[in-house]
Parts: sequence; structure tokens; C-alpha cells
Amino acid sequence: MEEKKVSASAQLLSMEILEQAAECLRTLAHPHRLRIVQILLDHEESVGELARACELPSHMVSEHLRLLKDRGFLESRRDGRKVFYSIAEPALASIMHCIEERFGSSQQSPTPHQ
Repeated sequence: MEEKKVSASAQLLSMEILEQAAECLRTLAHPHRLRIVQILLDHEESVGELARACELPSHMVSEHLRLLKDRGFLESRRDGRKVFYSIAEPALASIMHCIEERFGSSQQSPTPHQ
């Protein structure tokens, strides 16, 4: 059996970098956090509006937002008493695109035959 070799041009990431990536992916690997990212990729939003959209209490959404912000995925701005969140990490769009491509098609209803 022939052993497959990694080409010299394909540079493997260090284990330290892969550990950081895995930790970031663990942070994202929650359905409510993915929904929050999906919404924020479209437009910035307040905690209250995100809570309504996710059908969660505000304190739970705040905790999800804190985790995402601590990981560097989100940024926030204050406007009076409201805090608005937006995407800080542009690569989230690519990650969500992969998720939508892989899992989104199973949600679509079949087209009726004529």
C-alpha cells in the first residue's frame, strides 16, 4: 500500500494553532450561538432583539454574547442604555456559509413535480 505524503507546498499548522482553532470552534458549537452569529452577519442587533429572535431570556443571550465577544468573534457598542452587537471576525461568514451549504439543504422543502 502506497503511503500518501503531504506535499511541500501544503504547510501544516502547528498543534498550538490547531488547539486555538479547536477552542474557538467549541465556542461556536452551540445552536443558539450559531443563530446569534447568523443574525449578526446580516445586521447589528441589541440584546433584547436577539433574545426575542432566539426565543431566550435576555440573561442567557447575554452569556452567549459574552462568550462570543471574549473569543473575539463579536464587538459591541453602547447607545444610551442599549448595547448593540456586531461581527468582529469576518471569517464567521465563511464558517456559516459552510454550515448552511452542508445542513441548510435538508431544511428546504422538496419542489413539487408537475
